[in-house]
Amino acid sequence: MEPGEPDVRWVYQPVEVDLGDGAWALGRISGWWQDTAGRQWCRLRIGRSGQPARWERFDPARMLLLPVSGL
Repeated sequence: MEPGEPDVRWVYQPVEVDLGDGAWALGRISGWWQDTAGRQWCRLRIGRSGQPARWERFDPARMLLLPVSGL
């Protein structure tokens, strides 16, 4: 599923992502959008995965938002 350009809110948001095998990886969300059903989607890239960024449904149990600056 791909959003239209006007619907995207571009951001820089570091995250930690549960890979599902007990391992976690650092990643980055570069965009947010909401579909017509109200579900949140994020453009996620997992660091050092070799995979390009892709749109995924945001899952707060799997994607932990990290502070952008300071604590």
